[in-house]
Amino acid sequence: MFPAAQSLIVALIVGACAGYTLWALLPSAGRRRLAGSALRLPLPVLVLAALRRAAQAATGCACDGCEHASPRPAVGSAQRVTFHPRLRR
Repeated sequence: MFPAAQSLIVALIVGACAGYTLWALLPSAGRRRLAGSALRLPLPVLVLAALRRAAQAATGCACDGCEHASPRPAVGSAQRVTFHPRLRR
């Protein structure tokens, strides 16, 4: 393989890793703003779908599965709380 091709491949890999690291360490507000501005670019459909999900505001919890949560009990209803004592050795 030619040295110029190797340098190009290494530069692409390092750039992709730097972009992923920046995305992962960026606060969620920054990711939303960056994803919203990237939606205006002509990108493939799969990339646009991922960017649309990232551009939406969070649901308020980290699980992103609140639509599957069990219904909340009625206000004033009693709930059983079970304490499990720690075994002492």
